[in-house]
Amino acid sequence: QVQLVESGGGLVQPGGSLRLSCAASGMFFRINSMGWYRQAPGKQRELVARISIGSSTSYAESVKGRFTISRDNAKNTLYLQMNSLKPEDTAVYYCNWYPLPLPPVWGQGTQVTVSS
Repeated sequence: QVQLVESGGGLVQPGGSLRLSCAASGMFFRINSMGWYRQAPGKQRELVARISIGSSTSYAESVKGRFTISRDNAKNTLYLQMNSLKPEDTAVYYCNWYPLPLPPVWGQGTQVTVSS
């Protein structure tokens, strides 16, 4: 059974940084592309960043230059380094395969709140 456990969220002031982690089990982590997704209140879940098996990366325009996605295949862990955070980055952040499997199985997510 696939398990995705996100952690590292919290409350941070604008301009601050956070590092999110996603521990994956029950799946062939190292042979799958992975992504970070987020869902803000009242909005649809969106893809923020993705990383391929070979560690090629791609980012949403809204986070490009501020967020960095990375992976440690030995630890089955996905990371998202978030710098220069803005209030509009406030959301629950999730990790998952990319592209999403059907139906997608989501972890509990980790809340990121950017506020002064």
